[in-house]
Amino acid sequence: MTAGIVINKLTKTYPGAKVPALDALSLQVAEGEVYGFLGANGAGKSTTIRLLMNFLQPTGGSAKVAGLDIVKDNVEVKKHVGYLAGDVALYQKATGKELLDYLSALQGTDTREYRAQLEKRFEAETNKPIGELSKGNRQKIGILQALMHRPSVLILDEPTSGLDPLMQEVFYESVREARGRGAAVFMSSHNLAEAQSLCDRVGIIKHGKLVREQAVAEMGSLTTPTFTVTFRSHDSVNALKKEKALKILEQTDSNALRMQPTGEIAPALAALAKHDIVSIASERADLEDEFLNFYGGSE
Repeated sequence: MTAGIVINKLTKTYPGAKVPALDALSLQVAEGEVYGFLGANGAGKSTTIRLLMNFLQPTGGSAKVAGLDIVKDNVEVKKHVGYLAGDVALYQKATGKELLDYLSALQGTDTREYRAQLEKRFEAETNKPIGELSKGNRQKIGILQALMHRPSVLILDEPTSGLDPLMQEVFYESVREARGRGAAVFMSSHNLAEAQSLCDRVGIIKHGKLVREQAVAEMGSLTTPTFTVTFRSHDSVNALKKEKALKILEQTDSNALRMQPTGEIAPALAALAKHDIVSIASERADLEDEFLNFYGGSE
C-alpha cells in the first residue's frame, strides 16, 4: 500500500527546552489505514500533529503528507488534508452553515451531497451561531469541516472529545467509511477502547519518543500473558519466586501467585508443570494493559 503519511526522524525542541518535545519520530500511515496515536498529556501527540500541519517548524527530520513535504509544500498539503484540532476553535458569530459554506468555497470542491449526508448523520445544528452551541455540537461542526471534502488524509486530534456515545459511534462509522475509500487516517486519542475497536495500528508515544507500535489485529502478541495460579502447597509459591522463567507480579493468597513469563511462554509453562496446581486463569491482554505498562498506571 502507498503511504499517506511518512514521518522520518521528525524532531521538535522548543526554545529554552533542554529536551525535545518530539524526538526523532519515524512512522508511516498507509492509504486505507487508521493509525491511533496514543500517549499521556505532554507526550508529544499534539506537537506531532501541529508539525504535520506546518503550524510549527521542525527542528530536525522531515515528513510527507500525500507525497508532499510538510514544509516546502505546506499550502498544497492542506488541499489534501481534513484536519480537526484538539482544541477546535471556530468562528463564534458565524452559523455552522456559513462556516461550512466558506470552507467549501476555499477548498474549491463540491461538498454539498456528502456534507448533507454528514449533517443528517451527526444531527448537526448548522443554523445556529457556533457560539451558542454546546461543546458536543461545536465538535460536530469541527468533524463535518474535516470530513466533508472527502480528503485523502485525515489528521484528527482527540476527535471524539465532547461527543455522546451515540455520536461517537456515528463518528467511528464515518472514519471507517473514509478508510474504505482509501484515506489515510492519523488520529490521536486517550480513549483506549476507541483505538482498539477503530484503528488498524497503534503507536504509543512517551516523552516525545515512539515506544511501541503494533497492529491491532495482532493484539494477542501485544501484551505478555498474565496468569493467576493457585497451588496445592505453599512450597510451590516459595519455589516459583526463584524461578527465572516467571516474573511474580503479586501473591494474591497464601497459595496463589499472579505472574507473567519473562520470555517465551513454553519455559514458563514447563516451570509451572512441576507443581501441583489447583486452578489457573489467564487474563485478557488488551491495549489498556500495554498503555499502562509504559505509563505506570498514570499519565
